[in-house]
Amino acid sequence: MDGLILLRPWWLLALLPLAGLVLMRLARSPDAGGWEGVMPRDMLRAMQALGHLGGRQPLWMRLLAPLALALLICGLAGPALPRTDAPVLAQADAVVLAVDLSPSVAQGAGLDQAKIAAAGLAQGLSGRPVGLILYGGEAFTASAPTLDIATLQTQIGVLDADTMPGKGSRPAAAIGMATQMLAGLPRADLVLISDGGGVDSQALAEADRLAGQGVRISALRLDGRAADGPPPAPDTLDRLLRGGEAASWDQSDRLAARLIRSGGSVRDPVLQALQYRDLGPWLAMLALPALLVMLRRLE
Repeated sequence: MDGLILLRPWWLLALLPLAGLVLMRLARSPDAGGWEGVMPRDMLRAMQALGHLGGRQPLWMRLLAPLALALLICGLAGPALPRTDAPVLAQADAVVLAVDLSPSVAQGAGLDQAKIAAAGLAQGLSGRPVGLILYGGEAFTASAPTLDIATLQTQIGVLDADTMPGKGSRPAAAIGMATQMLAGLPRADLVLISDGGGVDSQALAEADRLAGQGVRISALRLDGRAADGPPPAPDTLDRLLRGGEAASWDQSDRLAARLIRSGGSVRDPVLQALQYRDLGPWLAMLALPALLVMLRRLE
């Protein structure tokens, strides 16, 4: 039952007054239709023995109504499991990771740092759809936003120095691709995982265009640059930030926690309901046997 959630958890509060009614019902003396208040005890027992007033109900019969109500309340609370057949909803509230695989990263210690940062961020963002863009001299979509984090981490794990063809570093291409991927979404984030190489006027313009769609841009800095060139200035990635923050590659958990807080708290309840399979109606159906027994008693 991994991933079980409650779509309407406030309904569980109704179990509190129900528990009080059950205790009151169990504490009541035998019900004789009000005659127990006016008949002498011996006459009351005699009338009950003759079957005219009825006797005390068995415990299981007295609990039928509370049991049926409890099942109905639990069903209204909406226990639900994630749907595996709703891929079109995987873009809502998405986070896209743009991983720099230019030679300055891929041919040095930055490659391992990028893979650790991307995998840790994807794991920490569990609950928000995560997409993956890889870039060097060009940019490619490795995965559209998805809730299948395990598959995404597998893709990240196989990245190596030969993953991206050609040379160069063009974050502008990655940001432009993210602009297309996230177009029309009410809330989304882009996280650049890079050493800061290739930031130019075109990248800044693409960042402004993406921010104009309401997408925030954050960054994780890599410091394992290859030995064949000078490292960019430490604040190079800061120039691309738009509403987000920059952190070191080994602080992905902190950035993930921030993105979860800012994204998950405003999730559209309709979209969330469509992403999960509501088990509430099936749970409520378990109340039918108890209700049928009660109806039979009333005949």
